[in-house]
Amino acid sequence: SGVMTAEARLLFGQVAVGQSLPELAIDVTPTTVVLGALASRDWRPMHHDYKFATERNGVADIFLNTPNQAAWFERYVTDWAGPRARLGRMKFRMKTSVFPGHRMVFTAIVTAVSTDSAGCGWVSIDVALSVGAAEADPSSYVVASTCEVRLALPDSSTDNPWSRSGEQWVP
Repeated sequence: SGVMTAEARLLFGQVAVGQSLPELAIDVTPTTVVLGALASRDWRPMHHDYKFATERNGVADIFLNTPNQAAWFERYVTDWAGPRARLGRMKFRMKTSVFPGHRMVFTAIVTAVSTDSAGCGWVSIDVALSVGAAEADPSSYVVASTCEVRLALPDSSTDNPWSRSGEQWVP
């Protein structure tokens, strides 16, 4: 499943530029879309009402909202990095909608590693969310969204980015 246990620790020294994260594939259902909208208190009908989405908005189906996509990006990166990893920043661009019947495929590559003046280890990651029909050839998938992530990782078994605050935390 690619999910790390609470005991697992990814340390800053174990990450290098050019490293790929394991792929994560999720089949999107209407429930995936509706529960994401519900969790983020987004009552706009294009995220739960098929007739409204198709007839009023002119799209193929209901579709994932922005907070739902953000949550999937966060889950993908933190499942890889483990419980001590701490998101510093995340910026993403949505290029096309994610609909029920799509398979979302997350892939990523480490683009930079650095240590700041406070000694915090930072990893920059470029994530791509590609989509296509679940039964289609993955080579036909299109990039639906891209995401740039800045993630703090512990540099040792005793370091914890979550304990940083004030001048020690500069995302």
